[in-house]
Amino acid sequence: MQASEVRFDASGLVPCIVQDWSSGEVLTLAYMNADALALTQETGEMHFFSRSRQELWHKGATSGNVQRVHSLRYDCDADALLALVEPAGPACHTGERSCFHRGDLSPQAPFEVLPGLERTIAARAQERPDGSYTSALLANPPLMGEKVQEEAEEVARAAREESDERVANEAADVLYHLSVLLASRSLTLADAARVLDERRR
Repeated sequence: MQASEVRFDASGLVPCIVQDWSSGEVLTLAYMNADALALTQETGEMHFFSRSRQELWHKGATSGNVQRVHSLRYDCDADALLALVEPAGPACHTGERSCFHRGDLSPQAPFEVLPGLERTIAARAQERPDGSYTSALLANPPLMGEKVQEEAEEVARAAREESDERVANEAADVLYHLSVLLASRSLTLADAARVLDERRR
């Protein structure tokens, strides 16, 4: 992407939506000028222009919560950017993962559910709280494999013999147990999604 392809406004700015590369979650909305765009492309990390301070800033320069760029896109009118990033920490200055942490948060959008589940599994793996089923699975690799197989058989049986609601419930069990198994191998559902993407080409 060249700066000449982007339609900056009268102040020389363009809004940039920042989205998590792996999960699709929207992290923040900030503004860029041509210099911020150039620095972002040169360094591979997000740079913005602060309208309040009237200066360039490198996201995470002080906090360490940098955002490594995977791709930059622009919309049909070329007057808004989309940055797909790998965040090293919270996007918001409040410490929240996303700046959009207020308002109608429940129920979660479908695309938010699995990343949230993976973060919960990661926390259980680190903390290993007593009485946690997830922790018990992580401590017993053979059981994890057995549970994935068992739940896959149950969803197949439900598809043959039971209601759509039961199929959805059993599919949820498969996704949960598969997520735990992947986490035990330091993998995520995004890793499986990348394989599917390669197969589609």
